[in-house]
Order: sequence, then structure tokens, then C-alpha cells
Amino acid sequence: MPRTDADVESARIAVLPTAVADGIAAGEVVDRPAAVVKELAENAIDAGATRIHVRVEAAGQTLIEVVDDGRGMDRVDLPVAFRRHATSKLRSLEDLRTIETLGFRGEALASIAAVAEVEAVSRSRDGGEGFRVRIQAGELRTAEAA
Repeated sequence: MPRTDADVESARIAVLPTAVADGIAAGEVVDRPAAVVKELAENAIDAGATRIHVRVEAAGQTLIEVVDDGRGMDRVDLPVAFRRHATSKLRSLEDLRTIETLGFRGEALASIAAVAEVEAVSRSRDGGEGFRVRIQAGELRTAEAA
């Protein structure tokens, strides 16, 4: 039911629940399926990928899949990558002066995971075991060998 003017005038100020705040923030980074493709492709490029395959179904409403040959992530880094402000690209404000990657804020994957069901499968280039995570509404649901 929509809020009325009377509701708004009498409303107390409250801190939004994390899920609501994350959903709002996600809209700033990934406002449409094309933005998801852009962010995932940029992550692949930043990871040194020379081949990137993108598959989209129903204009990105049912599936967006990006497969690349970048350096990958191991079982420790993969689940952390979907948390807000998680990045491998900088550690201090000083690093901002010399950053040369397309992404660096650690917002894209968390934003995507806040508004979509995500399955990510990766392994590091060193040939280690593959690992899979499933995330729904920003929450890690499963983490397992792939």
C-alpha cells in the first residue's frame, strides 16, 4: 500500500535495514542488465583475460553469463569478492593516484549480488581446485568445490 502524505509527515527517521540499503546502492552501480555485462567484462579485463564470452537470455532478465580466461580466484577470495568494498586493486587512498584498472571500488559484484541470484565458479591460474559460490539477496548461500 502506498504511503500517504500523513504517513510521511509523521514518520520517524530510521536506519534502513541492510538488505534495503544494499538494494538501493546496487541501483547506483547496476541499474540495468547492460551495466551488469559491462561490470563483469571490466572485471575480466582487469584480471588479464584475453578471451571473454558473454551469454545473455531474455535481455538479461533470466541469465547473464560471463566466462573468461583471466587469472581467476581461489576458494578464499571468491566469496569475499561479493562483499561491499572488497577489492584486490587498492589498499590505501594513496593507491588512487596510480590506479590503472577499470574497476577498483569493490562495489560491482556486491551490487549485482544484492539484486540477483548469482552463481560464480572460478579457480586460480595456478591450476588449483575450482570453487563455486551461490549468493542470493547479497547473502552467501553455498560455497563448495566445483
